[in-house]
Amino acid sequence: MEILGGRWKLSILKQLVSGTHRFGELRRTMPTITQRMLTRQLRELEADGLVTRTVYREVPPRVEYTLTEIGHSLDAVTDQLDTWGRWYQETVRRAEPPSGPRPTA
Repeated sequence: MEILGGRWKLSILKQLVSGTHRFGELRRTMPTITQRMLTRQLRELEADGLVTRTVYREVPPRVEYTLTEIGHSLDAVTDQLDTWGRWYQETVRRAEPPSGPRPTA
């Protein structure tokens, strides 16, 4: 849990399952994450050996992120957690009482 903990790491891994992505692409797929937080989470994933960062010496510089073999070993886990998360959201949504005035006792 220490490696995958945090609000964004699983979302980042889920995006990278489909292939290599540039920083800006990742940012667009998660519009509520800040640039600073995305950078921090990617650095931690890289330090843990789950993501590879490739810098291309171009102007402007291009940086791409790819899952490592270890990162890909989590494919099934991220899929299962994504499925569970969608089920949970739907279950909670169905269980919420309709909005409006609450009855008094």
